[in-house]
Amino acid sequence: MAKKAGPESHSLQGAEVIRSYLPTLPETPGVYRMIAHDGAILYVGKAKNLRRRVASYTRTDGLVNRIRRMVSLTRSMEFVTTHTEAEALLLEANLIRTLLPPYNVLVKDDRAFSYIMLGKGHDYPRLLHHRGSRRGEGELFGPYGSPGLVGMTVSVLQRAFQLRTCTDQIFDSRTRPCLQHQIKRCSAPCVGRVTPEEYREQTDEVRAFLKGRSSEVQAAFARRMHEHSERLEYEAAAQWRDRIRALTSLQSRQDINMEGVLDDADVIAVHAEGGTICVQVFFFRGGRNQGTRAFFPSHDAEEDAASVLAAFAGQLYDEAPPPRLVLLSHDLPERELLADALTLRAGHRVEVECPRRGDKHRVVGHALTNAREAHGRRMAERSTQARLLAGVAEAFGLPAAPNRVEVYDNSHIQGAFPVGAMVVAGPEGFQRNAYRRFHLAAGSVDGTTAGSDYDMLREMLMRRFARALKEDPQRTSGSWPDLVLIDGGLGQLNVARDVMTELRITDVPLVAIAKGPDRDAGRERFFMPGREPIQFKPNDPVLYFLQRLRDEAHNTAVESHRARRVKAIRHSRIDEIPGVGPIRKKALLHHFGSSTAVAAAGLRDLENAPGISATVARRVYEHFHGSV
Repeated sequence: MAKKAGPESHSLQGAEVIRSYLPTLPETPGVYRMIAHDGAILYVGKAKNLRRRVASYTRTDGLVNRIRRMVSLTRSMEFVTTHTEAEALLLEANLIRTLLPPYNVLVKDDRAFSYIMLGKGHDYPRLLHHRGSRRGEGELFGPYGSPGLVGMTVSVLQRAFQLRTCTDQIFDSRTRPCLQHQIKRCSAPCVGRVTPEEYREQTDEVRAFLKGRSSEVQAAFARRMHEHSERLEYEAAAQWRDRIRALTSLQSRQDINMEGVLDDADVIAVHAEGGTICVQVFFFRGGRNQGTRAFFPSHDAEEDAASVLAAFAGQLYDEAPPPRLVLLSHDLPERELLADALTLRAGHRVEVECPRRGDKHRVVGHALTNAREAHGRRMAERSTQARLLAGVAEAFGLPAAPNRVEVYDNSHIQGAFPVGAMVVAGPEGFQRNAYRRFHLAAGSVDGTTAGSDYDMLREMLMRRFARALKEDPQRTSGSWPDLVLIDGGLGQLNVARDVMTELRITDVPLVAIAKGPDRDAGRERFFMPGREPIQFKPNDPVLYFLQRLRDEAHNTAVESHRARRVKAIRHSRIDEIPGVGPIRKKALLHHFGSSTAVAAAGLRDLENAPGISATVARRVYEHFHGSV
């Protein structure tokens, strides 16, 4: 009888797989990937010497338990050579952020960094809050620690510099100044109240202020105020005084000033306790504090603070631009390598320091205090969340507290612009990077063939779980729910049960939450297959928790529906006409008043519109009416 293979034999099997690659590996820098039997990436690592680094995994006796488990699961490997170890570090960070291998330290954060963007490619560039890809059409300043801080900063900059924030479409269609000009937050370039040269001077001053030359900008404002005052132009002088006050108010809200650091810098501090780690980052630009942000990387309990910090820094600057100075709370064995990699990434020299005394050390100490406090808050929240999930399991008869709860709702107006939303919650709270939004075909854009809420729910669940069966039939990715919560009553529950039956999914618990009489919160009824509806006591914390889940799904669906509707409304039918750009579109709208009036206009009326040639008029007419 064959003896069952134990963990050690599995580890040896993985080690043999790894050993088979050694004869062909070069002794050069590079990146390697360890791959499981199903093609899943287990781990991404970098090496100064690929052959030597990979060979270390074949000596399993000297490996910690986590690495031995990883080796035992390895069935193949992939390699990429690089010119330098610094390039390998950058590639490793990029692959980790893209592939999310489970045996790496992962910086899981569903919030993109916030920036202030100054547009490009326009005589009157706009100033706005930007999140997401850094490849946008504009010059970016940041990152900032929170979207709220960016919104406040943009509002103050509007008062001080009066740059426009409207879209190009709105800008092109204006015929008179908007409310922003009336309240002195925009110089109204859309209607020629400011010349391109004057506006360019304003944008140059914004750029200088955001790059840290605030005293220079305020001095220029003060000179203009005194010049107007000496000419007895007191109203104009008062406007410059208000601009100076706006900039001063923005600077006074910087709660931390880093003495001795006049350029851009980030402070990264790590606090480890109870097997979890919090990384606190302070962002300084031009010597000013631009907010803080706490991260909770996913890592193995055997990882220490320094190793987590090293992995975190590489991944952080794969998304955010490195500053000229990075201050760390823990020294790293490969600190110089990290500095070389960040220098390569930034295109300028980046210093990485672990200060032990002086002003920089005090700032790092302040960041450590914030990391410790953020860690404590997170642990308290996790404890509360765990109790609530245990209460959900008890109320609905689940075998254990759910790790993943999916909540579904949809939004539409009489079937128009139907959108479905799936939100996800677990022990860490809402997992916003796992949310999904569905543009549903069960309704219609114009409402003429509107489907019912049941049709929309069926489409949403069918798409979600058919895809799950296709992509993860063995349920190894952790993306299958332990509980599905649906906003609705018995009818919605029956739809969900029919979908699961059709897909032959029998082990996903379903619960529908129906609003109480007169839609009163606190009197909801909960429906489950084969059970009588249940109600919670009005002050039950579990009820509040379930209401919060339901409301999050509802708000997400409504926001998505509103965004889809606004996008459709803003899209003019004139935009679809070949050869009619923004200038001709603006001329048509100014003359006729609306796209509907343009569509109804006769050929002669179109030819008489200012700025519209006979050729363009015929093209517009034929677009709406067919050939003449």
